[in-house]
Amino acid sequence: MVIPFLAVPLFSQTVDSIFFHLYTDSLKKGQHNYINVDAKLSDGRWQPLTSKEIDFSSSAGKFEDNDLVLPENFKENKIRIKAVLKSNPEIWKEITIWIKKLPDPDRLPAKEEMFPGNQSKKRRRG
Repeated sequence: MVIPFLAVPLFSQTVDSIFFHLYTDSLKKGQHNYINVDAKLSDGRWQPLTSKEIDFSSSAGKFEDNDLVLPENFKENKIRIKAVLKSNPEIWKEITIWIKKLPDPDRLPAKEEMFPGNQSKKRRRG
């Protein structure tokens, strides 16, 4: 009964490399910005990583788990972020991410505003 439990680590996958897979192309001031890091495993599969597996550092702001929090009055144009795999510090990545400059709109445009003109309906083939 003990042997199967001991064999599990022999078959566990190791992390070959890590990558940033960001949900946005810029960071917002005064908000939590989720920094997504994924591991490519030795069997080719991908696995998302959290602050339990990654040590995050940045040139500004502070990390709360995977979230980089920037102050509302942040003045820089970009931030450098580094992610280091805790289990193997030789595996790490760095990225520069720009800060969003334009404010969010008060409202999203309506469909008619995005696609002006004749909105003909598609004909169904039968």
